[in-house]
Amino acid sequence: MKIERADGITPSEKYLKKLCDRAFLSLWSYSGIYRDQKQGEKGDGKELCDLLVVFENHVIIFSDKYIEFPHTGNIQLDWSRWYRRAVRDSAKQIFGAERWIKSFPNRLFIDRECTQLFPIPLPNIEDIQLHRILIAHGVAEKCIKFFGGGSGSLLIDNTIIGDEHMGENCMPFSIGQVDNKNRYVHVFNEVTLDVVMQQLDTITDFTSYLTKKEKFLSHQLKVHVPGEEELLAFYLQNLDQNDEHDFVVNREKTDGFMLEEGFWEDFIDSPQKKAQLAANKISYAWDALIETFNKNILEDTQYLAYPNGISKQQKNVHFLARENRTRRRMLSTFLHELLAKTSSTERRVRVIAPSNIGDPYYVFLVLPMLAGQEYSEYRTGRGNLLEAYCMVVKYIHPKAEDIVGFATESMDIKHRSEDLIYLDARQWSDQLQKEAEDFHNEYGLLRVTSQFRTREYEFPIKSKKKRRRRSKKK
Repeated sequence: MKIERADGITPSEKYLKKLCDRAFLSLWSYSGIYRDQKQGEKGDGKELCDLLVVFENHVIIFSDKYIEFPHTGNIQLDWSRWYRRAVRDSAKQIFGAERWIKSFPNRLFIDRECTQLFPIPLPNIEDIQLHRILIAHGVAEKCIKFFGGGSGSLLIDNTIIGDEHMGENCMPFSIGQVDNKNRYVHVFNEVTLDVVMQQLDTITDFTSYLTKKEKFLSHQLKVHVPGEEELLAFYLQNLDQNDEHDFVVNREKTDGFMLEEGFWEDFIDSPQKKAQLAANKISYAWDALIETFNKNILEDTQYLAYPNGISKQQKNVHFLARENRTRRRMLSTFLHELLAKTSSTERRVRVIAPSNIGDPYYVFLVLPMLAGQEYSEYRTGRGNLLEAYCMVVKYIHPKAEDIVGFATESMDIKHRSEDLIYLDARQWSDQLQKEAEDFHNEYGLLRVTSQFRTREYEFPIKSKKKRRRRSKKK
C-alpha cells in the first residue's frame, strides 16, 4: 500500500517537515497527525499534533506555532501574553496528544479523513521514551531588541516553573520548566530550531541530546544559560565516562551551573568543527542510501519485498538509520572504497564488525551481472548469495545477533539496484548452522579473509589550545 505523507499547511510547518525529513528521514516522521474523533461518524478527524516522529522506543511530539508578539509598551505584560498563547497553550496541545497516544496508540492517522493509519508501530507504553518539542515563532527579533544584541534565542533558566514565566515579576525571554508536573518541554524558536536540528541531524544524535538535556535540566542543579546554542556547544565539547556527549558537571561540589555567551561561536569557528564538517560530507551518501529504500517502501515499488507491510519492512532499514553521523561517515567510506576497488567483473565482500554493544554486523557485497544473464535471475541469485554471506557471519561469530546485508552492482553500472536484508541471528537452529557451515567450508564463503582495524574520530583534529573555562559556581 502506498503511503501518502502530508507536507504541512503553514510555511513554518513545511519547513519543520523538511528539517525532520533530513534528520529523521521520511519513513519515521509524519506531518499532520489526526485522531478519529468524529461526531456521529461524520466529518474529519481532529488534529493531534503538527508532526510526529516514531523510531524504536523514541516518540517525538512537535507543536509548531506562530504568535505575533504584542506591543503594549509593557514588556512584562507583552511577554506574559505571548508566552501564554505561544508556549503554555501549545504545551497543553502536546500533553493532550501524549495522553491520546498512550491511550489509543492504534487510532492515529496521517490524513484528515482518517483512512490511513499511522504506519510505524508505536512502542509499548512502559517502553516509550517521549520527547515534547514546542516551536514558538515570532519572538527572536524582540529578544534581540530587548537584550541589545545576541542571536535571538531564549534564555534557559530551570528555576522558573510553570506560571512563574508570567506576571509583574517575570523575566522576559527566559524559559524554564513549562510544566510543574515534571513533564519536560523543549522550547525552540525560529533561531534555535535550525541550530539544533542542523547540528544533530540523525535520530540517534538528536534523541541522545534531548534525553540528556531533559535529565540535566530536571535535576536540582540550578542552570542558567544564555541560549540553547550555548548549551548545545557545551554538550558537544564534553564526554562522559562512556565517551558519549553529555553535560559533564561535578554536582557534588556545586548547586549551580552557568555559561557565558560565546561558547557556540567559539565552537563553530574552531578548526575541529570545520574539519568535522569536511569529513562528514561523505556520510550523507549513507542518508541517500536509506532514503532510496524508504522511497520504495513508502511508494510500494520494491523489486522484492519480504515480509510484506511497511511496519515490518522498516525493521530492515532501521539499523541503517540508527547510525549516528560519525558512524555513517565510517560506513560510507568503507562502501565507497569497496566499490572503487572492485572491477566490473569481480565479486568482492566486506564485513564490518560492531563498534559498540548493540551495533549490527554489516555485510557489503558487490556482485557483477554476467553478460547475457537475465535480470530476474541476477537479482534472485544476488539476494540468495547475500543471505548466505550473512549466515556465514553468524557461523564465524556465534555471538552475533543482528546482521544486515547490503548488495549492489559494481561501480561502473549506469542503473544501480540495491538489496537489503536483515538476519535476526537470535533465531538460529541446528539446520541453519549446518547450512552456514556448508557455505563456509564447501563453497568457500569467507574462507580467505584479511582483517584490519580503524578508528573514526568525530573531530578529526585535536585541539591544541586549552579552552577557557566558562562554567561558574552560582
